[in-house]
Amino acid sequence: MSTLDRRTFLKNTAISGIGGAMALSFPGILKGSPNETINFAVAGVRSRGKALSQAINEIPNTRITWFCDVDDNIIADHKKFHQEQIGYIPKVEKDFRKLVEMEDIDVIAIASPEHWHAPMAIMAMEAGKHVYVEKPCSHNPHETELLEKAQQKYDKLCQMGNQQRSSRTSQLAIKEIGEGIIGDVYYGKAWYSNTRGSIGNGKVMPAPDYLDWELWQGPAPREEYRDNVHPYNWHWFKNWGTGEIHNNGTHEIDICRWALGVKFPTRATSTGGRLHFKNDDWEYYDTQNASFEFEGGKMISWEGKSCNGQPFYGRGRGSLIHGTEGSILLDRQGYLLYDLGGKLIKEEKESEPGATSTADTMGYGQLTVNHMVNLANAIRESESLTAPIDDASISTQICHYGNIAQETGSSIDLNPENGKIINNKEAQKLWKREYEEGWEPVV
Repeated sequence: MSTLDRRTFLKNTAISGIGGAMALSFPGILKGSPNETINFAVAGVRSRGKALSQAINEIPNTRITWFCDVDDNIIADHKKFHQEQIGYIPKVEKDFRKLVEMEDIDVIAIASPEHWHAPMAIMAMEAGKHVYVEKPCSHNPHETELLEKAQQKYDKLCQMGNQQRSSRTSQLAIKEIGEGIIGDVYYGKAWYSNTRGSIGNGKVMPAPDYLDWELWQGPAPREEYRDNVHPYNWHWFKNWGTGEIHNNGTHEIDICRWALGVKFPTRATSTGGRLHFKNDDWEYYDTQNASFEFEGGKMISWEGKSCNGQPFYGRGRGSLIHGTEGSILLDRQGYLLYDLGGKLIKEEKESEPGATSTADTMGYGQLTVNHMVNLANAIRESESLTAPIDDASISTQICHYGNIAQETGSSIDLNPENGKIINNKEAQKLWKREYEEGWEPVV
């Protein structure tokens, strides 16, 4: 990025005359008629998978032929949901390794626990399927590298689920930032606030008969089942999740990086810890301030408060971009333009029709629809992806740096050309995880 100024970078990554989204074309992807049916499978259907199913249903000439989960109760619930909301019930396969073998699948949308993201996406592309993978897309930096390698090797589309890149107002804001509406940008502040409760201390017990605990663990080293892990609290355990900075921070950090026109940082630091509740099983950090420095005198900070919902600027989440002539606040509802003194100059609201929610949280909303439509258009018409894995996953790596800096208590120096850690053996040990024997992903 040192050889490109911000405006040139943004101009070169503009899409469809709107501007701003990181784009990539895929020669060699077979183009089809808009009338040709695209067959989808959805892996992981407890919550976010439902939103993806609804979004897929919004795209003309698509069908969900399969879905995959390892929990019989979730499977039963999703069958009922699919029949009532979409009008039919797809076929079911609990073992993802068998799912990728099915010939009546063109795309697999992945909304599984995070330790499965990269292994699933790699298996899917190797089997000839296009992929939609939710953030963070990997459990560790090594898996991010494997994902990029797999996309290049198998020449399949891989869209990451940081759906705010498909927001009309965010795209407009990035375009105007690139045109200099707030001068030269140098700092992006990202934040997330929530009021999560304690997860308590789990009781070791046999896995319930409706859950295939072996398949649920998949590539992760084996642990005994505890009653406070499934179906959601795995986010806070290091064997399976990646903490709040990935669970939510990925989105806003990505917006800041997009606005500043930067890629890998030169340095990462982090402070915080498990501060709100101290005696439960939560292993990651409920309070975290991570900072990232980039070439050209630019920086991004992220403040996560998992258990104290006090908002910033009246919002529980968002990104605030500072420039030499003003600031722009972006969230999933729109954006606000301020002068240097904090006076509101302009407001753009996200107001696209066609979905039940434009705010797009865990549920169904227009941003998810837009993001999935973009993938379908890329398959059919070679439209550029708004979040191709080789670029979008850089934001994931930044989040990994934040966790590694927090874990090691050190300032991490990084190579801005490739994102590699420099001269820090303790941090480098966390680049890759241990895998259950026979489960390690390879490309």
